[in-house]
Amino acid sequence: QVRLVESGGGLVQAGESLRLSCVASRSTGSINAMGWYRQVPGKQRELVATFGSSGSTNYADSVKGRFTISRDNAQNSVYLQMNSLKPEDTGVYYCWVYYWGTYWGQGTQVTVSS
Repeated sequence: QVRLVESGGGLVQAGESLRLSCVASRSTGSINAMGWYRQVPGKQRELVATFGSSGSTNYADSVKGRFTISRDNAQNSVYLQMNSLKPEDTGVYYCWVYYWGTYWGQGTQVTVSS
């Protein structure tokens, strides 16, 4: 089992930046697939940015060039740097890990005002 704890969400204005953090309860060095999803009311949870099993990164088209995913295995953490935020980036952001099963964090709210 893997427990995930996110932090870093908040209320910002359009154009500003936020950095989300996710700490895992086990070594992320042993986890190949991890990343970030987001969800808004009435819509399905959608991929934002992930690391794949080969170490490659995958971004939603809507965030390419603005968001950057990174990881620090020494800290058992994955991060999402979000720049040039837009109101449509508003949502609950979830940390995700696949390690012999799918695990989600509790989510952190990001609200971008226009």
